[in-house]
Amino acid sequence: MLLTRKSTRTGVVPNRLARSASAFLGNTIDRRAFLKRSGLAAGGAAALSQLPFAMMRKAEAADKPAGGNIEVKRTVCTHCSVGCAVDAVVQNGVWIRQEPVFDSPINLGAHCAKGASIREHGMHEISHRLRTPMKLNGGKWEKISWDQALTEVSQKLMAIKKESGPDATFWVGSSKHNNEQSYLFRKFVSFFGTNNMDHQARICHSTTVAGVANTWGYGAMTNSYNDEQNSKCILFFGSNAAEAHPVSMLHTLHAKENGAKVIVVDPRFTRTAAKADTYYRIRSGTDVAFLMGMLHHIFKNGWEDKDYIKARVYGMDKVKEEAAKWTPDKVEEVTGMKEAEVRDVAEQMAKNKPSTIVWAMGQTQHTNGNAIVRASCILQLALGNVGKSGGGCNIYRGHDNVQGATDVGPNPDSLPGYYGLLPGSWAHFARVWGVELDWIKKQFATPAMMEKPGITVSRWIDAVLEKNELIDQDSNLKAVVFWGHAPNSQSRGKEMVEAMKKLDLLVVVDPYPSATAAMAAMVRKDGVYLLPAATQLECAGSATASNRSIQWREKVIEPMFESRTDHMIMYQLAQKFGFAKEFTAKIKLSKGKGGMDEPDMEDTLREINRGVWTIGYTGQSPERLQAHMRNMHVFDIKTLRAKGGKDAKTGYVLDGDYFGLPWPCYGNPALKHPGSPNLYQTDRHIMDGGGNFRANFGVEKDGVSLLAEDGSYSKGADITTGYPELDHVLLKKLGWWDELTEDEKKLADGKNWKTDLSGGQIRVFMKNHGCHPFGNAKARAVVWNFPDAVPLHREPLYSPRADLVDKYPTHDDQKNRWRLPVLFKTVQQANKDAGKQYPLIMTSGRLTEYEGGGDETRSNPWLAELQQEMFVEINPKDANDRGVRNNEYVWVESPTKAKLKVKTLVTERVASGTVFLPFHFAGWWMGEDMKKYYPEGAAPIVRGEAVNTATTYGYDIVTMMQETKTTLCQVSKA
Repeated sequence: MLLTRKSTRTGVVPNRLARSASAFLGNTIDRRAFLKRSGLAAGGAAALSQLPFAMMRKAEAADKPAGGNIEVKRTVCTHCSVGCAVDAVVQNGVWIRQEPVFDSPINLGAHCAKGASIREHGMHEISHRLRTPMKLNGGKWEKISWDQALTEVSQKLMAIKKESGPDATFWVGSSKHNNEQSYLFRKFVSFFGTNNMDHQARICHSTTVAGVANTWGYGAMTNSYNDEQNSKCILFFGSNAAEAHPVSMLHTLHAKENGAKVIVVDPRFTRTAAKADTYYRIRSGTDVAFLMGMLHHIFKNGWEDKDYIKARVYGMDKVKEEAAKWTPDKVEEVTGMKEAEVRDVAEQMAKNKPSTIVWAMGQTQHTNGNAIVRASCILQLALGNVGKSGGGCNIYRGHDNVQGATDVGPNPDSLPGYYGLLPGSWAHFARVWGVELDWIKKQFATPAMMEKPGITVSRWIDAVLEKNELIDQDSNLKAVVFWGHAPNSQSRGKEMVEAMKKLDLLVVVDPYPSATAAMAAMVRKDGVYLLPAATQLECAGSATASNRSIQWREKVIEPMFESRTDHMIMYQLAQKFGFAKEFTAKIKLSKGKGGMDEPDMEDTLREINRGVWTIGYTGQSPERLQAHMRNMHVFDIKTLRAKGGKDAKTGYVLDGDYFGLPWPCYGNPALKHPGSPNLYQTDRHIMDGGGNFRANFGVEKDGVSLLAEDGSYSKGADITTGYPELDHVLLKKLGWWDELTEDEKKLADGKNWKTDLSGGQIRVFMKNHGCHPFGNAKARAVVWNFPDAVPLHREPLYSPRADLVDKYPTHDDQKNRWRLPVLFKTVQQANKDAGKQYPLIMTSGRLTEYEGGGDETRSNPWLAELQQEMFVEINPKDANDRGVRNNEYVWVESPTKAKLKVKTLVTERVASGTVFLPFHFAGWWMGEDMKKYYPEGAAPIVRGEAVNTATTYGYDIVTMMQETKTTLCQVSKA
């Protein structure tokens, strides 16, 4: 479908700006520095109007609005995880314009296309949002009242719980929820009585979280976008940041201007590759082989940091043995990369330190994703780059709060803060929540189910369709609740609609109806409900960016149409379920839309502060975060540290804080820990954001100590060797117990640092003695609790190289992982020769214009104009062999027999033998436009085939991450 271009005007202003700026700018500087040096210290339209040649002028509406109160609400973009701040100008409750925050140390006054058009989600005119509650009745969407919707949905869910048990339900949370809503959602589903819950992190970075956390303690980005400016070499391997995280490239390009080498290794020549100094192509799905090939060169040439490894790393000798097997000829056989290419990357990373590696879903979305990310971590450990400014693993997350939702939200295997599901964890949160532990136990089918990790979102299809006797719970799934999740972002779409058919109940809670509504209406006549939720622009709350900085959003406008905030909907359903009192036992209620009660977001964050000690979500009080948002200008854009400054509203002294108090921000807010911009950095005091590796895996393995060597400790620590994590026993043995107050002793006795609600243990250990509460250990190059203790290359389940399948086979089939059987060798062997019929590798990824499943962004007219068609990138040779020209319709068919009708983009971005499709599209189903299946007026402007309709079976053995980066297909002319 074609749209009319909005304007044909040429870009005169940018040209004038460039000419004017060049007259007084020497070296390249960031936007914030530009404004300050040019005398335009205040951000916004008023300041920009002072630019020469009248380059900027105030925008005016055709009809001037009536006078009224004008407010500026500071919020954060709701798209990707960079965390770009936005100033929204509101007049009489109407959002009239927006500006990027020039003082933000993260986005430096910049926006990408998505951020620049975010105001569109707050517009009533021609909105494609879900406006009222609806139900599917006789195959048609019917408007209903909120009372009817809440009553019918709650009654149906309770009936399923009574008949089949609480585990017959599955709840998909959202990485769009703010931290407070994510935390409440975990509690909400727990009180319903099941661990069958999950969210988008499962299918984007679950392998990162598991792999990285099991290597050194915390499963998150170690450094920050900003810190890349201190790097001397940056390897993008599994990330196309220029399109997926465009504003982050500001920091990368500043690093390049400062002399950093930028390298991209990718199956596709991306926009990020276009900005790099060096680009090398690799076969998709061979990441471990490449990384081991790098390590082969590093060890062979003695480029590893031997002293660092001895003091801070366990098991590197085992990795060295594996790397020795990966001689250049074997690496080339598997990856397609020449010896000189692999050696060049290794040498540049080794000889230009500190060096950093950047990855996103290019590494994670594989059947061996956990091994890939661990191999990346091992590379950085071998080079001594972890715990160094300019080094580390810069892991770019997807959605705006996927990091926070993972940290404190609906994970099926853990309570908030990665506490797990063991009895002690439930006892801790019963105290935090102010409810009786026995009451929580009664909500679950059995105590065993309370401690058993739930089903993952990647596998809910199989939990519906699999034989009951093969499932590790009483019932198959009967009801699924999609609460802010796009189904087209999941693989095996063809089978998903079969699962949707079989459900008794499907509920969608979302600002947009999403592809769920259309897919369900295509195959069902009833049993589907749509509940309109407000966006994050219509409520307050905090969001955690990829670098672990937490920002507080102000509510910009009231919830639009009949939408309600997610936390109000949770509370109202809790009332229907009969546990509203327990749900908010220690959280005050505030008045929301229409004077209705809802949990207070600031008070919810305070409850998080009282309970989530493990990862340091305890120091970021609402007051501290809000002070940071009001005073962004005092934070350094490289270090993120405040240089002086006092908050005018509260008198809070910002000096020494790191922006957004990046977790871990240990202790209670009164301790005033500054946050931790770079994890595991031993050259800083623990109270200055420093640290060391976590003692989370015991103190010895097979007679070998897992603790750090003598002399390896964080700056200023009273204990100058390795030590275990802190508990009341250790504090007493050290003679430091009496440094607690009497009140602290009452709460701390019998507890460890993670369950001591007083925070006293942490205070004494950190502030008085400079020691880390989680201990001081070595990072693990060998993760003995994973199927592959040392990362191994395993061919994809659908490999184009039948000759390599037997040489590098996948895992054996698993009878039970996350309550379900998982196939590996059965699928790989059955499709060993699939490459004969489907000779092209099919991979997928992101575009600049759209985000996630794309329903929001494809409903935005400004973004819709920029990218109007779903397409497949195909190499000229492959196109010519199939008689296909550019911009023609083709069929893309996968081994599932699903067929996608898309336009061609004939390009050498992809090599012969590989095709690329973006994953943001939905609204077509194997050649048919699905517009008629959406509620009237709610179909996205741009619709197209979802690549995941055709993706194939395949999951990471540790996390159930789906495989979306490497499968097979054939392309033919339509």
